[in-house]
Amino acid sequence: MKPFPMKELMALLAVTCSTVALGGQGPGESFPLVEAVECRPRGGLPNALAKLATGGEVRVAYIGGSITAANGWRPMTTRWLAQTYPDAKVVEINAAIGGTGSDLGVFRFRRDVLEHKPALVFIEFAVNDGGFAPDLILRTMEGMVRQARSQDSTIDICFVYTLTDGMVPTLAAGKFPRSASAMEKVADYYGIPSIHMGMEVVRLHKEGKLVLRAAPRTAEEKAALGDKIVFSADGVHPHAETGHKLYLEAIVRSFQKMRGVGTAGARPPLPPLTQGNYENARLVPVSRATMSAGWRRLDPQKDALAGRFSKYLPDLHVAAQAGESLSLRFRGTYVGFMDLLGPDCGQVVVSIDDGPPVMVARFDAYSTYHRIGSFAAGRDLPAGVHTVKVTLDGTPLDKAAILSRLNNRMDDPKRFEGLSWYVSQVMLIGDLE
Repeated sequence: MKPFPMKELMALLAVTCSTVALGGQGPGESFPLVEAVECRPRGGLPNALAKLATGGEVRVAYIGGSITAANGWRPMTTRWLAQTYPDAKVVEINAAIGGTGSDLGVFRFRRDVLEHKPALVFIEFAVNDGGFAPDLILRTMEGMVRQARSQDSTIDICFVYTLTDGMVPTLAAGKFPRSASAMEKVADYYGIPSIHMGMEVVRLHKEGKLVLRAAPRTAEEKAALGDKIVFSADGVHPHAETGHKLYLEAIVRSFQKMRGVGTAGARPPLPPLTQGNYENARLVPVSRATMSAGWRRLDPQKDALAGRFSKYLPDLHVAAQAGESLSLRFRGTYVGFMDLLGPDCGQVVVSIDDGPPVMVARFDAYSTYHRIGSFAAGRDLPAGVHTVKVTLDGTPLDKAAILSRLNNRMDDPKRFEGLSWYVSQVMLIGDLE
């Protein structure tokens, strides 16, 4: 696989969710770390493995961030399953979006995964959830599990964990980092198998056989590496022929351990592990909100930007003038928005009920191109009816200065003109009034 330019690689890693009014345990607070092992089979994947062995169509879904979105372990795993079970027709469902975490994944899980009726779902968010509070991770990961179990309790789920070079010291010391440790609590409760695809990477690095981050350009730099494996160019996104191959090999070893584990059939319902988990999270088209006169819906057949993002943002609207707004009333406890960040974007002001207005930036140091993002407008709201209003702010931004924080620059100043907001979906736990 041809490597991405470094700036794009780092942008894909960035978690693009600007969060407003998030409560719960803070990112810096302690959470018990679990022992680091490559595979915990738990209840196994008995239904999916039985379907693969029997033959016929077997749908396998993957949801996660840029590591899963890449041409790497995901298609490699699909090909390996097809080769290992030649009587089965393995159909891949790619629901990965770079730079996003489980806090968006849980809201789009029904639409982007469950509507395709998968037999097996891989969930990969340990890297992009790295800065999240454990309380939030517990709610989102359990939310996806409970959504799947309530639709079809025979769906098999596997949590898969990847790594960044910053996580390696913790793993080398024998512990999972905090995000994977929180996910393991959910996996333990529901009997979900988990695979840490990076444990072999850590072992090889400890033995001096692997370099986590290198981008050799000269003959001297290449010679200095000798026969060491180069995992990635940026310490996060693996090279296909090395890092992703190691990830696949972890999948293969783990599937060997899971053969014969568990009993095929429906699973009995369990009471929730976490109060306030996001089982009822869903997406609603933003067209159901009340919009001021200046909003435009972008036709994916005619507008290149809308066409590019139509898979995940099928109802894309844009406002470009300060003061344009949208509002909605809902009965529930959570409201947010799935949108775009990009060069011509600005910031919005969010107001809920009689609360103080909060500014949310939709332009950041990565915004040299458009990418999918999301933000929570209100979380853990009192049960009842609420009104949310989002207004496009007209305050000028020093975009050159913002970009310079990551050594990015404005290649063409005209591309960065404007303070627009592109939005497609309402993230909701509750119902619109």
